[in-house]
Amino acid sequence: MTINQKLTDRKREAILQAAIAEFHSNGFEATSMDKIAASAAVSKRTVYNHFSSKDDLFAAILGQLWDCSAAVTETVYRTDLPLRDQLMEMMQQKMRMLCDPSFMNLARVAIVEGIHSPERAKEMISRMGQREEGVSVWIQAAQQDGRLKPVAPEFASHLLQGQLKLFAFWPQLAMGQAPLPEAEQVTVVQTAVDMFLGYYQVAR
Repeated sequence: MTINQKLTDRKREAILQAAIAEFHSNGFEATSMDKIAASAAVSKRTVYNHFSSKDDLFAAILGQLWDCSAAVTETVYRTDLPLRDQLMEMMQQKMRMLCDPSFMNLARVAIVEGIHSPERAKEMISRMGQREEGVSVWIQAAQQDGRLKPVAPEFASHLLQGQLKLFAFWPQLAMGQAPLPEAEQVTVVQTAVDMFLGYYQVAR
């Protein structure tokens, strides 16, 4: 990567971070490209060189939110490992993502704007839902292997992951609570996994 390319990438990231801050503080409609340029310490022309419109810029923010979620490595179902070990790995990764400050900031911006623009909210919810399908696929594979009881995989996935969000996402997003302490993160993950397996795992 050339020096010019590195500078261009840094400017693009500065614009994105400035936009996140401005959208979060002032909302989508009240935020102008001029404000974003000033906050990013770049010219308005530079902003438009990277993003053709404010909608395009917001779409890039949604893309970052998606990338944060997609960065969580999916665990492929394995017949040779205990179910608890596999679920713990998946849910620990999920918990780390939920507690990441960057992810939370992006989620706040996307959800707040989604309230004002249902179409934007639909895109975000749809893309995030697609990401969570990996857990559903894992559950279905475990069912086919005879290790989990019959249940709609999507329902069981939401039930499991929803317990993590109940403690480590929605209180922080909606009520401004502090991130869940690490010890509590461990407790929530272990409890959620054990409750899930206690109900759905096939006794052998």
